[in-house]
Amino acid sequence: MSHDFSERLDRARQGLTRLGWSGLLIAPGADLRYLTGYPAVALERLTCLVLPRDGEPTLVVPRLERPAAQDSGVEAAGVRLLDYPDGTDPYPSVLRGIGADAAILSVGDQMWASHLLALQAVLPQTRWQTARRVLGPLRARKSPAEVAALAEAGAAIDAVHQRMGEWLRPGRTEREVAGDIARAIRETGHATVDFVIVAAGPDAASPHHDTSDRTIGAGEPVVVDIGGTMPSGYCSDCTRTYVVGDAPPDFLEYYAVLQAAQRMAVTAVAPGVPAQDVDTAARTPIADAGYGPAFLHRTGHGIGLETHEDPYIVAGNGEPLGEGMTFSIEPGIYLEGRHGARIEDIVACTGTGVQRLNTTSTDLVHL
Repeated sequence: MSHDFSERLDRARQGLTRLGWSGLLIAPGADLRYLTGYPAVALERLTCLVLPRDGEPTLVVPRLERPAAQDSGVEAAGVRLLDYPDGTDPYPSVLRGIGADAAILSVGDQMWASHLLALQAVLPQTRWQTARRVLGPLRARKSPAEVAALAEAGAAIDAVHQRMGEWLRPGRTEREVAGDIARAIRETGHATVDFVIVAAGPDAASPHHDTSDRTIGAGEPVVVDIGGTMPSGYCSDCTRTYVVGDAPPDFLEYYAVLQAAQRMAVTAVAPGVPAQDVDTAARTPIADAGYGPAFLHRTGHGIGLETHEDPYIVAGNGEPLGEGMTFSIEPGIYLEGRHGARIEDIVACTGTGVQRLNTTSTDLVHL
């Protein structure tokens, strides 16, 4: 999948102009991949994209990393490469690229504190801001090619969920099942396995339970939340809830509430709708059924080059949704000490409504 990195750099400059900031300093991570395509590894040696509001972008890299930067094609996007040998100070190179009189600079969230402190030392008069105010809105609105990449990731993780009956059964531990799932995530085309949550019985009442050596019992609900990164760099994330045997009656009652709430939230997605309204659409039916305190987290998070990025579907976020925004819809109900459930789909806001990028059924799966 190809991207117009020159156009992305230009849009970032436009954001700097709008805010009146002098430039961006971007370390290895998703922001650097978004702007240049370079999947640099974060090291104690400084790698930094220097993007002035007016002027040529420069990528400062350790000399031994220059071949990798060249192979990534950053120069084709109009980025000048500037390397430095081990044992020399790289921060004056950043200073030359941005100018000593930079009044306000923004840095990416992924920059190490040690690098930021060194930059602040050579630019003592500069004020500092987070680059998220510039790059967050750009990354939040995906191009058609990015939405297609996320749909591919969604289909790949859906294929893993469709195989759950091969691994999930009484007598096996959460960790054993998670190992099978991780292998399947790679088999479906993911480059990396980013997380595998297998939470059975009372463990399912903890939204971010990982895995344990606890044995899965008959009749226990099991929350399976899994995701990885595709070779395209775009991520998958999907949760389904299973029952091994006959489910407890109270669980079936609130699962029906949860499924209806998740559908209502998906249906609420449309351009111009405030993000918080989608959260409300999920939360209201759960609260009306008496389970409000058991819905412990926001309804969703953006997804793209990172599993969690803008926009966030949460109370207090009045940002209107726009075409190309992609995010999760994942309400949950968690009864401490007993069991829990979550349903998660990745969706895309289209020009007229919503597209589900996970397409498997949200019905409770009995194994």
